[in-house]
Amino acid sequence: MPWIRRFAKLWGFALFIVVVAYWFRDVLLPFIFAVTLAYILAPAVNRISSMEIRGRKVPRGVAVIFCYLLLIAGMGLFFAAFLPRLSGDFARLGREAPKLWARVNDEWTPQAARWLERRFPSLAPPYGQADDTSPPVVPPALPNPSGTVLTVLPLPGGTYAVAIPAEGIEVERVGEGRFVLKPPEEGHRKQLEDVLRERITKAALGLEGQLSELLRFGHALVSGVVTLIMKFVLVLMVAAFILIDMSRIHSLARGVIPARHRGDYDHIVVGIDRGLNGVIRGQLLICLVNGLLTYAGLLIFHVKYGLLLAVVAGVMSLIPIFGSILSSIPIVGIALVSGPEGIDLIRGIAVLGWILGIHFIEANFLNPNIIGTAAKMHPVLVIFSLIAGEHTYGLVGALLAVPVASIIQTLFVYFRSRAWKADASVPGVAAKAS
Repeated sequence: MPWIRRFAKLWGFALFIVVVAYWFRDVLLPFIFAVTLAYILAPAVNRISSMEIRGRKVPRGVAVIFCYLLLIAGMGLFFAAFLPRLSGDFARLGREAPKLWARVNDEWTPQAARWLERRFPSLAPPYGQADDTSPPVVPPALPNPSGTVLTVLPLPGGTYAVAIPAEGIEVERVGEGRFVLKPPEEGHRKQLEDVLRERITKAALGLEGQLSELLRFGHALVSGVVTLIMKFVLVLMVAAFILIDMSRIHSLARGVIPARHRGDYDHIVVGIDRGLNGVIRGQLLICLVNGLLTYAGLLIFHVKYGLLLAVVAGVMSLIPIFGSILSSIPIVGIALVSGPEGIDLIRGIAVLGWILGIHFIEANFLNPNIIGTAAKMHPVLVIFSLIAGEHTYGLVGALLAVPVASIIQTLFVYFRSRAWKADASVPGVAAKAS
């Protein structure tokens, strides 16, 4: 049919790409990161390759190598300067977390419960059912009558006291689920060599278990590091090929489109680039600014684990709306317990006000000037895309949801405006519209 041929000519290649991407979706993630990295570095590579040295332009390969050197140097500087402090914050958190958890359970939770019971009497336990805080009754030493192995004495409150003889008892298994308690045999004593042999056997079994756990952990760690390095190298390699052949890739994609639709293709590419420029490059810059401002505020208010929390705030800012909310919860929580004694409510309120100020600056000054209005998406669309991406591909889907939604929005807006123009050009439709 004619319309099927027209549809295949216009959208056949795009549908082929979609089918291939869905079929190989399990191995697609490194290539998606490579495309993202290439898109981020493309302006710098274009700027460097347009420079002239002794009348000759810098080759794109040299420009890509130069950008990679700067990228790797920046990563090395970050790890050298901040990784020791980050590891120090992690170690400090690991040391203080059990004490903090015990304090929450033993001190703050009962205080919060009593405070709520005083203000909301309906939450208090009924009369006579309050917790018994009196010390437990400790019975005196119980003599074991002759011929008995142990003695059990009922105590008030439904508890029991059990008296075990000083020489101990022996437990013998006599059947499935049946055991017999009996006093130790008179005169039976283990020889020293039996005791040593038993201790050595137990130590060897424990050491074997620890060594196997250590070997499994080491194998998993080495495999994870090797896999991460291989994927990182693969991302750099694919991104380099894309950056070097950017114009050829663009010409190939444009050549697939029929000649009469290439103007539409050019407009769509410009719109997608404008939208992604704000969603990807602009969001990365905002994440950097957010992390720096958060770190400055945590230093000012003397909050523990400042660098760790600032890194969390900067990384979580990659996820719009939800990321800022999720990163604010641990920051305010740590600020509340950063005081020398108890909960420091003033510090927590001050840090919360600082975070709200950062988000106010981000929403009213950074987003309009860095991301721009072309990439602006309605919050409902952003929330829907985040939930759909997280439900489909987890955290990676949430990170990629907004760029994909930006591309879809650009396509929808362009084709809708084109349909309106087509309707306006028809006299009958224009007359009805007026």
